[in-house]
Amino acid sequence: MGSLLELKNIECRVRNQLIVEDLSLHVNRGDLLCLLGPSGCGKTTVLRAIAGFQPIARGEILLQDKRVSSAGYTLSPDKRKIGMVFQDYALFPHLNVCQNICFGLRNQSNAEKKRISDEMLEIVGLSGMGKRYVHELSGGQQQRVALARALAPRPDIILLDEPFSNLDIEMRERLSYEVRQILKEQDLTGILVTHDQHEAFAIGDHICVMNEGKILQRDTAYNLYHSPENHFIADFIGQGVFVKGKLVEHDSVKTSFGIIKGDRAYDLPGGTEVELLLRPDDIVIDSNGALEAEVVQRAFKGAEILYTLRINDNTELLSITPSHHDYPIGDTVSIRLAPDHMVAFPLRDVSGETPVTD
Repeated sequence: MGSLLELKNIECRVRNQLIVEDLSLHVNRGDLLCLLGPSGCGKTTVLRAIAGFQPIARGEILLQDKRVSSAGYTLSPDKRKIGMVFQDYALFPHLNVCQNICFGLRNQSNAEKKRISDEMLEIVGLSGMGKRYVHELSGGQQQRVALARALAPRPDIILLDEPFSNLDIEMRERLSYEVRQILKEQDLTGILVTHDQHEAFAIGDHICVMNEGKILQRDTAYNLYHSPENHFIADFIGQGVFVKGKLVEHDSVKTSFGIIKGDRAYDLPGGTEVELLLRPDDIVIDSNGALEAEVVQRAFKGAEILYTLRINDNTELLSITPSHHDYPIGDTVSIRLAPDHMVAFPLRDVSGETPVTD
């Protein structure tokens, strides 16, 4: 079976400025895919091109093996069987919830629209709220209505454009998991655009990290965190500190505070200068640790505390620790290094110059 959606080497321009360059992507039926990247990376432009709101200058877009976009041709959005959930919800304040949900339905009787509306409200957990108006709903409830409206015509694919950005952090996290559950239970295909990696991790089966109009890596959340393919992704995903070192073996890096050995072998000449990524979970506060560090900052996160630790040569590292281990600023702690997934990049990945070797 072919892909439900396929983008082949598409290029998008806005006011003659290149926004998306030579981008290819496929989405299979039932997949939940996230386009993740910083503001201005082109992710929303890609979503608008899929929806039919943005023409493409090159390449083509296929939906169920049928061409819907190419240079000079754009099938209108209403003929694509695509549902869209917008960042600002785009609900009509003069219509009640039931009327909002049914707005995109055509040629159905009032009884059928009522049945569909009730079904959609049950799916999104808002049963019995069909007669309420938008101003009577919370932000999270409005988002659910927007999702119900997108689901009502039974589209082939759902597009979500930064759908949780107007919500507080707690509601955003809860809705992320709820939306994933709804889409999975309905066996729907979805594409989420977001700059928030936590949303992408919560919803996506796979995540495409984008920057400057290109997809840099498509992978699972686990692999993006532990096996980033370049310096940008390593820096963008998760937290961590880069420390300079020198490759002494294919799987070992010499730093100013010792040799660090990991599980990954690098095909680089011995002596290559690298930047080694150390994540907060790589630095373990341990009374038997060989290194000493000073607590210089701490951020309480409920179940955990994120510490900034300074070691002897003034290098600062991050460490995440269960919050019942409570160390005040200025305290000295022992640490050990446990970078099981060692991530290192030659310095040329940062400076553009040839790697330095002995």
